[in-house]
Amino acid sequence: MKYTEILSENSRYEKNLKGERYSIKVLSNIVVNQLGDILEYGSRKASIPAIVSFGDYDNIIQDGFNPTDANLVIIFWELPNFIEGLHYRVDALTNDEMTMLEEKIVNEILLVFDSLESIPLVLFNRFSSLLFNQSTPLQGHLETLANRLNNRIDQMVLNNIHLVNVDKVIATVGIQNSADFRYFYSSKALYTIAFFQAYVNTILPYILAANGKMKKAIIFDCDNTLWGGILGEDGLDNISLSPNNRVGTVFSEVQGLALSLKKNQGVLLGLCSKNNPADVDKVLDEHPDMLIKKDDLSIKKVNWNDKVSNLKQISNELNIGLDSIVFVDDSDFEVELIKKELPEITVLKVPTKIYKYPMLLRNAFGLFFGMGQTDEDRNKTQIYKQQNERKAEEKSFSNIDDYLESLGLKIRVYVDDSSSIMRLAQISQKTNQFNLTTTRYTDSLISKLILESNVRVVSISVSDKFGESGITGLCILKFDRMAKAGHIETLLMSCRIIGRNIEYAFMDTLICLVKKEGVSKLNASYRKTSKNEQVSDFYTRCGFTSLDTIESVTRYSLDVNNYKEKDIKYIEVLSE
Repeated sequence: MKYTEILSENSRYEKNLKGERYSIKVLSNIVVNQLGDILEYGSRKASIPAIVSFGDYDNIIQDGFNPTDANLVIIFWELPNFIEGLHYRVDALTNDEMTMLEEKIVNEILLVFDSLESIPLVLFNRFSSLLFNQSTPLQGHLETLANRLNNRIDQMVLNNIHLVNVDKVIATVGIQNSADFRYFYSSKALYTIAFFQAYVNTILPYILAANGKMKKAIIFDCDNTLWGGILGEDGLDNISLSPNNRVGTVFSEVQGLALSLKKNQGVLLGLCSKNNPADVDKVLDEHPDMLIKKDDLSIKKVNWNDKVSNLKQISNELNIGLDSIVFVDDSDFEVELIKKELPEITVLKVPTKIYKYPMLLRNAFGLFFGMGQTDEDRNKTQIYKQQNERKAEEKSFSNIDDYLESLGLKIRVYVDDSSSIMRLAQISQKTNQFNLTTTRYTDSLISKLILESNVRVVSISVSDKFGESGITGLCILKFDRMAKAGHIETLLMSCRIIGRNIEYAFMDTLICLVKKEGVSKLNASYRKTSKNEQVSDFYTRCGFTSLDTIESVTRYSLDVNNYKEKDIKYIEVLSE
């Protein structure tokens, strides 16, 4: 898009911003103002109501110390401007002068990192010399300094700080298209619109993850999507999957990439295909070049039903929103149908030029980006298979209570458990349905809350006779002990444990904990979103009194001494 088009579209989005604003602050020692509109547009297009502001030019240290309520801070700290003209003066520096400069820069970075410790997310650009030395075969002092600094910051980043590889951004658009030296020399504006657009595409996955917008499942069609050819016509022996075949190697790579998403990001894999189920099962079981096996799949809808209905069933059975699904198909008809009937789903069309297919999938990896992998991610396919076993057994019971009692449900309660910090941050970012406030947390924020004396971070893991569901519930309690009052800042549970009355056993546990803290009054709030309607009356069901509703937020209060426990007999509660 042209910059003028971005300005127009961003202005249009601004008029329709909904929900709590996502505040982004940019600190820089060069002029990067054009980034603001491009970053707002990219975020707002993804339904994140971003507001971008800028610190003072070349005032990063001081701006870092200023108190800020930003959700995200982005830092452009460019080597040429650490010292005026460093990019051409650096080769004249002695080794001692290079070392002194390196230490000065490192100390300044440490100051900024420490001052931004309370910011949920900080993106710091790795140092690059590429725009100034791409033509020389020799490694000059600027490249040496960039490499040494990058090695140093790799060792000192905190949980809330993530490094952005600027060289990858430059590679995306090309060196000539990344910088405009007319403006660098006239006004210290180094980067072009094309660079900023590529930069936003690079960092957008971090913003999506921090706002719970990452995708959770990728669902493939089969014919000419998971393998080359049409199974019903070509037969098992003649579909293309071999890495030694010009066409087959493409599909083999696509399957390998899909398995990488499953292993490294905890993405759910599934099939949605118009095909004979027995034929597809035979490919999964017997084809020697098939990388994806039955055990890798969390769900499989192989039949002759329309794909709209099948994808709706997949959403329901996995208990994830349609907007958490990416669907891949080679048919123009099917792709357009899904886009029209289920616009929430992200649809990828297999390219006509098949050699472009692996790159299409690689470019979509950012949709699934999460800021760390947990045990729950590694075991997610098994966890969802256990969920399917539960649903199958439920059908054999005529009474839901009898079914729940048969499960042998256990919840284990953890208070201020530092070993689960990454998982607690993750479920706050991913959980949307059973989430009373939809407040998002990063690792660093959870770490900080655990250390605060007036806060209790309470989490639960759930298990039953089918297996472990892992850490699936989180409550953050804040206390005013002088007033003998508490406040539920966050209460959420993963969608995969909803429907077993675990939420009531969790609340019983929380009230017991609150009483031990000497609290007699507990306050809470529910913030309505497009996805959490099912918990709109949860506090009322638990005996809380509604105080008022202002815009989308309803406030509640509970006299702790009057709380009536649900005391669900078939759920065993264990404490660490």
